[in-house]
Amino acid sequence: MRGFDLPATIPLFALPGAVLMPRASLPLHLFEPRYLQMLDDTLKTPDRLIGMIQPMGDGLARIGCAGRVVMFSETCDGRMDIVLRAVSRFSLSGVEDGFTPYPRGRIAWTGFGPDRDSKSPTDPGLDRDAMLDRLSRYMQARELSTDWEAAREADDEMLVNSLSMLLPFSPEEKQALLEAETLPARREMLDGLLEYALHGGDEEETVH
Repeated sequence: MRGFDLPATIPLFALPGAVLMPRASLPLHLFEPRYLQMLDDTLKTPDRLIGMIQPMGDGLARIGCAGRVVMFSETCDGRMDIVLRAVSRFSLSGVEDGFTPYPRGRIAWTGFGPDRDSKSPTDPGLDRDAMLDRLSRYMQARELSTDWEAAREADDEMLVNSLSMLLPFSPEEKQALLEAETLPARREMLDGLLEYALHGGDEEETVH
């Protein structure tokens, strides 16, 4: 059970290509002074929330996902390794100016209630064998590797969300995956992105 109230403002970490999906975890390495200050300030709050959000053009994306700092450790050179555990997506309504060296967002949590359920949703339409076959061809073409045993054993949401976070899609594609309203919608989009890449849609040689 969550032991804190969801605040109306949270610190924002705008990192291109880094998205946090519902009920997932995201490891981060902090080294910029402003983000080290953000972590120090965050650890003093009861919620310990940081909002992951994508830069978009000259501003920020409309939707992000907040994660709670559940682990942190300092390196020998003063940098910090942290892990965020997703709490909920949010809508960004504005950015506060001037109070901190890092941005703070005014946010709304409405519309994302299912993100805060402890039980992961299932996806009856998921054809795991077909998805893993597409993934295998995609990974081989790019000389990437993955933990296939973990991929076979992961529950539906963990599989789809982990791939959405980890695969080298564009920031815009990752943002679209984040904004998908349901797990089946995200899985269909993920399937489409894999198929698009396998058929040369990303301007690489078509993979057979």
